[in-house]
Amino acid sequence: MSNNAYTPPKVWTHQPSSDNKWANINSPESGARYEQALPVGTHPLQLYSLGTPNGQKVTILLEELLALGVAEAEYDAHLINIGEAEQFSSGFVAVNPNSKIPALVDKSGETEVKVFESASILVYLAEKFGQFLPSAGVQRTDTLNWLFWAQGSAPFLGGGFGHFYAYADDKQEYPINRFAMEAKRQLDVLDKQLAHSQYVAGEHYSIADMAIWPWYGNLALGKLYDAGEFLQVEQYTNVVRWAKQIESRPAVQRGRIVNRTFGEPQEQLPKRHSAADIDAVLNQ
Repeated sequence: MSNNAYTPPKVWTHQPSSDNKWANINSPESGARYEQALPVGTHPLQLYSLGTPNGQKVTILLEELLALGVAEAEYDAHLINIGEAEQFSSGFVAVNPNSKIPALVDKSGETEVKVFESASILVYLAEKFGQFLPSAGVQRTDTLNWLFWAQGSAPFLGGGFGHFYAYADDKQEYPINRFAMEAKRQLDVLDKQLAHSQYVAGEHYSIADMAIWPWYGNLALGKLYDAGEFLQVEQYTNVVRWAKQIESRPAVQRGRIVNRTFGEPQEQLPKRHSAADIDAVLNQ
């Protein structure tokens, strides 16, 4: 038992006390903190996001759709800098009351459609364009099973393991051990699934792969939290095989850099308004 054991107070109150900006962004109150309209580009699809794993899900799907020749999937991607609290502007909150990226506005119809939560956006776009999500039957159910597995599991990897291992000011044994165990359990779940199928939901590439790869694929490739050695990701051979297979797709290489403001110069594209924007970065 720790000598610095924490005793919870009878009533919890919010007391920001850290200089760590990632610890101080959120508060117990939702809603807009300041007035500012969102930028609007020329395409019917307007994406407001950041190139984190959750943001990559949607831009990968959009780039996969464009690779198939679906011209209606052209989009403008506007940067939402969560480190600067841009997710709390009045414009963004009007699209997503939960103040989390990504958020999408579809202006293609008579009525503007606002879509938030990454899985909801994936389903919306897949159904809108009839791609990467079977319309019925067992394959559709399998795809949705794994899509929602990702939604329920990734917070343990990101907000759990990632926060305490990579971002917390004080590295604490108990939470790191707790969430490292869960991250490895999830990798084992994926590894056993991928032992008998090419993709996560079977033999068809789907929005389930696009939802899971930015988190677990990047982790398996050593590109998330610099935690590959710590979690011994190389032992999950089926996940590593799948991660490399997805990474090799040109649309994935394009989608993963959109709204990205970190990494190597050829990995950063804060805003995207046309295919030429991505080409210019990748061809540096």
